[in-house]
Amino acid sequence: MTPVTRADLESIPTYVPGRSYPGAIKLASNETTQGPLPGVAQAIADAAAIANRYPDNTSAALIRALSDSLGVPTENIATGCGSVALCQELVQATCNEGDEVIYAWRSFEAYPVVTKVAGAVSVAVPLTAEHGHDLDAMLAAITDRTRLIFVCNPNNPTGTALGREELERFLDAVPARVVVALDEAYFEYNRSGVDGIDLARTRRNVVVLRTFSKAYGLAALRVGYAVADPAIITALAKVHITFSVNAVAQSAAIACLGARDELLHRTHDVVAERDRVRDALRAAGYDVPETQANFVWLPLADRSAAYGEASAEAGVLLRPYGVDGVRITIGDPHENDAFLAFATSAAAQELAGVPAESTTA
Repeated sequence: MTPVTRADLESIPTYVPGRSYPGAIKLASNETTQGPLPGVAQAIADAAAIANRYPDNTSAALIRALSDSLGVPTENIATGCGSVALCQELVQATCNEGDEVIYAWRSFEAYPVVTKVAGAVSVAVPLTAEHGHDLDAMLAAITDRTRLIFVCNPNNPTGTALGREELERFLDAVPARVVVALDEAYFEYNRSGVDGIDLARTRRNVVVLRTFSKAYGLAALRVGYAVADPAIITALAKVHITFSVNAVAQSAAIACLGARDELLHRTHDVVAERDRVRDALRAAGYDVPETQANFVWLPLADRSAAYGEASAEAGVLLRPYGVDGVRITIGDPHENDAFLAFATSAAAQELAGVPAESTTA
């Protein structure tokens, strides 16, 4: 007899990670190209030496370190197996079957997955013509079944960021019963001055999600955190998967917080490269939205898949998104140069539909 699983699983999309193969330049997964920050590798080695012991399920030492770093009480902080685990826990903590979760689209691909896994209903609101969140349309989408709203800022995969005033107006207009998750996975690259934690201090329904996977370079270890009202933190603990934030990840994250000067130096370098790549693409005739993340977005519509395949054949892996566009992670200068050499070639520009008069030598 065939084992019985949920009948609706066929309707749940599967998260697809960025491609990778030996020898290719990988600009598909928004990873940092540099290794762990100073002191982190030793912290990992020390923690691995006691891998026979269970991790602290409460992440107490890490939460104390985050509290000191962020100026937030410990009771306002939770940790998770990457911020994506916290996304899923938020849906589980707020939604019953049939309740609604609102998010912009296109945005982080995990949102529809974690929503449907919990039996909730996705309400995807199209982005604006400028590839950013349409906050008015998201407010209009709220119903009596809405329980959670995800706002990815900067938005993945377009890189666009919301300003403080427009975000404050939105948060103040959302009913207090609805939880709003400000997903700030790329916060360390955002130079717009918007800090979700400041906005959450006086709004009990706002949760800020951040991660050590991106700028901190711990993508392989999976550790993220949430900052919210203690009532929401308590609710997250109810659905938290026991021991899912492992001891190595906790120790590595604590060490990362002690290397913030180096982190700032690295993110400045990435931001400079991001702007260089964006400017070069615009000079070549591409439409490139303003980005506050560690990637750029090419809204190539139905040309996206072919463009991604051609880039892969040239030895540079990008991330096409259906018929919406292509995301390019900012790598080391020589990796970015390899991408730009492809992007400014006549063949690539023809694939992208860039006018011939924009072609550069």
